[in-house]
Amino acid sequence: MSSTTQSESAAKKDVTKLQRAIVDGLEDVKAQDIQVFNTEHLSPLFERVIVAAGTSNRQTKALASSVRESVKKAGFPVPRQEGEDNGEWIIVDCGQAVVHIMQPAIRQYYRLEEIWGDKPVRLKLGAAKPVARSESDAPAKKAVAAKKPGKPKAAAAAEAKPAAKKPAAKKTVAAKKPAAGAAGAKPAAKKPAAKKAAAPIKTVVVKPSTPRTAKTTAKPAAKRAPRAKA
Repeated sequence: MSSTTQSESAAKKDVTKLQRAIVDGLEDVKAQDIQVFNTEHLSPLFERVIVAAGTSNRQTKALASSVRESVKKAGFPVPRQEGEDNGEWIIVDCGQAVVHIMQPAIRQYYRLEEIWGDKPVRLKLGAAKPVARSESDAPAKKAVAAKKPGKPKAAAAAEAKPAAKKPAAKKTVAAKKPAAGAAGAKPAAKKPAAKKAAAPIKTVVVKPSTPRTAKTTAKPAAKRAPRAKA
C-alpha cells in the first residue's frame, strides 16, 4: 500500500471521528434536525457541512459550546466560532467540518441544505458513546456482587433479637352495680341517717318582780248633812 492511500485512509478516519464528535456535542444539548453533508466535491476548504437548529439564543449558544468541548475531547484543535453575540446563527469552524447552528426561522430562510446538500451523509443519531474501562467495569462488578447469595430477609429478621415487650397495663374493670328491681338482687343497706344534735336547753333566769301593793279601795267620804239655818 502506497503512502498516498495510507494518508487518504487516515484522513477519512479523522473526518468520520470529527463528525461523530460534532454530532455527539449537538445531541448532548438536544439539537433539532441534525443533518450532515459531504462537500468534498464542492469546496477544497472543508469536507463536511453539518446543520442543526436551536429553539432560542440560549440553546444555540449552548450547542456551540458543547460542540467545541466535544471536539476538544476527541483530540482535535479547539474550533473557532462566529455569531455568538447574536445567537440566531452561529458558525463553528472545526477545520475539516463546518457546523451551522441556526434558529428555525433563520434556517428556513437561508436553506443551506439546497446549497450543500447534494450528498447527505447517513449518520446514526443517538449512537452509544464510548465508555471508559473503569466506568464499564463498574456495572459488571455490581452484577457479580448482586449474584452472591445473601441471607434472606426472613433469616436476618429471625437472627435479630426481639425487643422485650413491656407488659401491658391491666385494665381495671369497675364492678357493675346491680340493677334496681333485678331478681335476687339484695337491696342495698340504707345507711342510718345521722341524728341531729339536740339543741342546748336555754336556761331563762326569771327576775323576781316587785310585789304589787294591794290597792286599798278608799271609801267615799259621807256627805255631811247641811246645817240647819238658825
